[in-house]
Amino acid sequence: MKATPMEHKQQIQSAHEPHRGLQEETARQGVSRRGFLGATALALPGFCLQSAGAADSSSGRAEIKVGCLSWCFHDFSPGVDPEPAIETVGELGFDGIELIVAAPEDLRTFWTDARIDRLKQKLDRARLSVSQFVLFQPVVEDLSSTKPDARERALDSFETGCRLGAKLGAPIVNIVAPWARELKGPTSYLPRYYEIPNPKPGEKFHIDIAPDFNWERVWAQFVETTKACLARAKAHGLKFTIEHHTHCLIPDATAFLRLWDHVRDPALGFNLDTGWTLLQREYPPVAIHKVAKQLMNLHMRDIDGQMRRFVHIGEGVMDFQAIISALKQIGFRGFVSIEQDKHPGDMRETCRRFLQLMRECIGS
Repeated sequence: MKATPMEHKQQIQSAHEPHRGLQEETARQGVSRRGFLGATALALPGFCLQSAGAADSSSGRAEIKVGCLSWCFHDFSPGVDPEPAIETVGELGFDGIELIVAAPEDLRTFWTDARIDRLKQKLDRARLSVSQFVLFQPVVEDLSSTKPDARERALDSFETGCRLGAKLGAPIVNIVAPWARELKGPTSYLPRYYEIPNPKPGEKFHIDIAPDFNWERVWAQFVETTKACLARAKAHGLKFTIEHHTHCLIPDATAFLRLWDHVRDPALGFNLDTGWTLLQREYPPVAIHKVAKQLMNLHMRDIDGQMRRFVHIGEGVMDFQAIISALKQIGFRGFVSIEQDKHPGDMRETCRRFLQLMRECIGS
């Protein structure tokens, strides 16, 4: 019988109850939060077994780092402040955080020099690096436009994002691949339209396609726009990653490789999202091997058994051990960061559980 939400919460609390004494003892001895996580790695029930490829403690910290996206703890409304999220992510003991520009107007009204200075101080106190600086889809949606004026405005926004990311010390600027402007679905964020949970009689899965849509023209222009983005990123000392989502110009690893073959620049990398990969029925470890030379960053999600919902970490079927093993096989050196959809539950506990899980899988 499936446990009720209250019973499930009690089970989680019960599972961790024996370790509270250890937490209190380490606190009395002045052990840092990161040291405490390492000390409890073997004591807490985990999801992963340490693999033979894990770094030996005598050889230093493993190169795979563990991060958390700020929007695990905030929404995407214009002007949303990431400062509380920075505090929470730092308190949990993560190595890094991703920050995001949520709306086009935020480039001017929110991300000011004074704001960046304050955020940098907050990041320093939290001992967090900015692993990627992200531009949300509405900020640069016209990067896929075939209209020159719209595309240039999107490139200007992208360059502003590069400048901001560089000021924050981020090594990478990131976007989700845009979808063709000629496609319109029933939801504002087209990638989330991948099912009809309860279809009405006669209802069909449908996306409007503009009469003048020409895939080859859209793709060829996006290749050139990607090169223009790269030039701007590199001018600010950054690399550029693209993430894949359903219906976008880059829906999966194979599509990214097609783009990379046209661009062939080592500053262009792939941001693999484990949840969106498995949702589209590709096994994430296989995708990791496909993009082994271009993989720069990962967003980590769990997914339910029907591969439709990104459930809380530990409640689904994602094979995190196999993902980390594949990363070790290809010699990945970068961040694996949790991106958790907001379902009912304790987000802080989910992120803490993810961090514990990654420490055990990585062996750090």
